[in-house]
Amino acid sequence: MTRFYDIAIDGLDSQPLNLADFKNKAILVVNVASACGLTPQYKGLQALYQQYKDKGLVVLGVPCNQFGQQEPGSNEEIADFCTTKFAVDFPMTTKVEVNGENRHPLYQFLVEDGDDIEWNFAKFLINKEGHVIQRFGAKQEPQSAEIMHAIVQAL
Repeated sequence: MTRFYDIAIDGLDSQPLNLADFKNKAILVVNVASACGLTPQYKGLQALYQQYKDKGLVVLGVPCNQFGQQEPGSNEEIADFCTTKFAVDFPMTTKVEVNGENRHPLYQFLVEDGDDIEWNFAKFLINKEGHVIQRFGAKQEPQSAEIMHAIVQAL
């Protein structure tokens, strides 16, 4: 069985992103897109990260272009958009597929139950031991009471 911390994935800078660096932290993994009706959630994700990063929260943005082709840009374009429009400074991965036969191993791990990702901005909360403890739908705002309560409990 694959462990979260052993999954290989690159960051937006195309350099390996070592998930083991997130050991002993709670991680909110979110598949993101720049041209989606839910894209304003970047603001809430960044606010969560700012509020809880010193307490051990990592928000991990994972760009995906599988839903309505809403993340067509290059890594550089995605990085520029996120920093310019939303001042994002949480870690971001390179663009991956979250569903289908080319599903990235990160999402194979996240959706062990087999349920596909329904849309951009689906969220998974990983505990400090690297286990998925909760899944939140795409439309659930990052700063909703339910997500914030789950994060506080995971920290």
